[in-house]
Amino acid sequence: MAGPDLTGYETIVGVTGGIAAYKTCTVVSRLVQWGAGVTVVMTEASLRFVGAQTFQALTGRQVHTSLWESESQYSPRHLRLGEGQDLMLIAPATANIIAKIAHGLADDLLSTTVVGADCPVVLAPAMNARMWANRVVQHNVQALRDLGFGIIEPGTGWQACRAVGPGRMAEPEQILNQVAERLRSAPPRKQSAGN
Repeated sequence: MAGPDLTGYETIVGVTGGIAAYKTCTVVSRLVQWGAGVTVVMTEASLRFVGAQTFQALTGRQVHTSLWESESQYSPRHLRLGEGQDLMLIAPATANIIAKIAHGLADDLLSTTVVGADCPVVLAPAMNARMWANRVVQHNVQALRDLGFGIIEPGTGWQACRAVGPGRMAEPEQILNQVAERLRSAPPRKQSAGN
């Protein structure tokens, strides 16, 4: 599908445990089609919604799911993954990962990668309307905004719990537009570093 040229840009996409993970497949596929390099990091809960093989097929890259994956040599995965990237997107961003990031909690591969990332981080929240309206969740979202994290506002619509309301993850096109705009606001880091 025709879109902006993202050749040379490197992104990390974090996937957490929500039904909206199926939309992330479209986001990842389109980013790759537009030329971006995409590396996917999945939480244990996300694997209950979409298999790692799906993202591996879409990206042509290894999908990372654990801090403890075996390697032939020592390399702190959580630091290596977030290093030199142009952008990190977390979609869906559940209330759980939002709280972890807002409070600096790093207890799995995705949350430790965020803490060690040296690039902008953008979250696309997705949760039930009551959860999205919860004052604690809103406090955490505002804390992330204040810290400079990007928030792609969720939409209103039909939710997996059979309710209609705000909290539904933004549609792939909205996420892609915002990600592409942020990426294209600066040249690819690896290109500008002369690599």
